[in-house]
Amino acid sequence: MELSVTGPHLIYVADPMCSWCWGFSPVISQITQQFGSSLPIRLIMGGLRPGTTEPLDEKGKRTIREHWDHVHSASGQPFDMAFFDRQGFVYDTEPASTAVVVVRRSGMDGALAYLERVHRAFYAENRDVTSIEVLTELAEQAGADREEFSDALRSSEAQQEVWSDFTISRQAGITGFPTLLAGPGGNAPYGIVTQGFQPPERILPVLAQWLDRMESPQPSRPEE
Repeated sequence: MELSVTGPHLIYVADPMCSWCWGFSPVISQITQQFGSSLPIRLIMGGLRPGTTEPLDEKGKRTIREHWDHVHSASGQPFDMAFFDRQGFVYDTEPASTAVVVVRRSGMDGALAYLERVHRAFYAENRDVTSIEVLTELAEQAGADREEFSDALRSSEAQQEVWSDFTISRQAGITGFPTLLAGPGGNAPYGIVTQGFQPPERILPVLAQWLDRMESPQPSRPEE
C-alpha cells in the first residue's frame, strides 16, 4: 500500500481482534467526525496474532479476560463474556485482517467502518470473526457482493496484501496496537500521536493544535 500522500494525514495501525483497538474505535470515529477530509486516516493492519494454530487454553483465556476488563473500564465499550465459554477457539487474527484489507480496496472510509463492524461482532456480539462465512456476511451487510468478497478473501493476492501490511508495521517498529501516527505529507517523517489507548479528550486537542500549525502560513525568511 502506498503511504506517501500530500497534506496532513494519520496512519492508524490496528487489528480487528485487538481489544484495545475496540476500545479506541469511538476515538477514531470522533476524529473522522471532527476533522473529516482535512485529516484523512490511512488504515494498516498490524498483525496481532496472524497464523495462530493452537487453541486458546485456560491461561490464555484468563489473560485475555483481564485485558477485556481493563478496556471496558477505560473506554466503556461493551464485551460479551460468553466468549470465554468457547472451547477450542483458535485466536488467529489473519482472516479478519485480510477481510479488512479486501474492503479497503474500495476506500479507506469503508475499511474503517468495516473494521468497527468486525470489532463489534467479535467483542460485543460473540461472533466468530475467524470464520470466512461470518466475515463475508458482515461485508455483505456493508454492501459488498457476497460471492466476489468471498473469492477475494480466499485469494493469494489478499494474503500477500495483508502480509505486506504486517511487514510495514514491523519494519516501522510498531509492536502494540492501536498506534496512531501523524504526518504532514510527502516524504516528511511521521510523529507518534499515541501508542496504545488514549481517551478522546487527550487525542482530539492534540490533533487540532497540530493541524492548525500545519495549515498556518509559515513566516518568510529574511533576505540575506
